[in-house]
Amino acid sequence: MYTKEFLAQLYKKLYTIRVFESRCIQLYRQGLIRGYFHPYLGEEAIAVGACAAIERHDYITSTHRGHGHCIAKGAKVKFMVAELLGKKTGYCKGLGGSMHIADLAVGNLGANAIVGANLPLGVGAALASSMKKDGKVTVVFISDGASNNGVFSESMNLAAIWNLPLITIVENNQYAVSTPITQSTCEANLFKRGEALGITSQQIDGNDVLTVYETVKNFAEHCRRGEGPFLIEAITFRHGGHHVNDPGLYMPKEKLDYYMSIDPIKRGRQYLLEKGGASDNEVKEIEATVEKNMEEAIRFAQSSDELAFDDFLAIVEGY
Repeated sequence: MYTKEFLAQLYKKLYTIRVFESRCIQLYRQGLIRGYFHPYLGEEAIAVGACAAIERHDYITSTHRGHGHCIAKGAKVKFMVAELLGKKTGYCKGLGGSMHIADLAVGNLGANAIVGANLPLGVGAALASSMKKDGKVTVVFISDGASNNGVFSESMNLAAIWNLPLITIVENNQYAVSTPITQSTCEANLFKRGEALGITSQQIDGNDVLTVYETVKNFAEHCRRGEGPFLIEAITFRHGGHHVNDPGLYMPKEKLDYYMSIDPIKRGRQYLLEKGGASDNEVKEIEATVEKNMEEAIRFAQSSDELAFDDFLAIVEGY
């Protein structure tokens, strides 16, 4: 059903996000990345599976934990690293940093540091597509914590009554910062919130890249026929605290161990070997290429200049 080439592409994206996050954590520890840094470690399968299921011209909106979404949608790693390091060669000239990366060329309408605020932006993009009849689908990535914000129900209700080509993916990593989902809502199965609004909703294994891919692809096809919107609750678990300075001591060890055992990278590698028929050497070549590209990206970013103050003022005055 799946070709080796396709599974190799998925694995390369998965591994790229893992290497990107791991190396950038090191850069943060060295004081080269300022501000907050929220790793996507452990959740890679959601971004990769979803973005592989839609077209380049389709839209996504992202979150404060958005590096994986950006890379999965086609962002170039060297411009990502440059943005995190505050360099003018970054996607937003270094002014956006970790939580505000956008790349309109590949349909990435931007990450948003305000929890849940990207959902109404996604509804707006889907409304525009519906009015223009351009056949585009918008995928919105939000967190489980965002589902408790009023804007979630308001946005999803509008999407439902307008039949918008919108797929909302709730990345349920089971914690809003340090608060477990079971303590913030009486109904922890968040997909049921979509059902209450008349939206076809489904809960899936968010650590399985092929499950995510198949679910989003199916819903995207329906959206293009005017049969949206849809809600997906992707169950996952982050590999550490809310941000790099949070040790995550509130996370039960046995639960973390379980999710480590079904790690998205391990499963993507297994799919490539078993379903794709790739050899160990072929997988290692992919990994070596990704690691080399990352080191080149870091050198590019470190050698880039920061935005000059006069250029910064010109941008501000332009707004």
